[in-house]
Amino acid sequence: MEDRWLSVSEISEYLGVVRESVYRWLAKGSMPGH
Repeated sequence: MEDRWLSVSEISEYLGVVRESVYRWLAKGSMPGH
């Protein structure tokens, strides 16, 4: 099975947070992203 990348919108919806939180976590390195 191939891994599928999630969009910021999908991640924020799944976690129940706003997109800005996801962007902040990515910028701080708290969440891996490519």
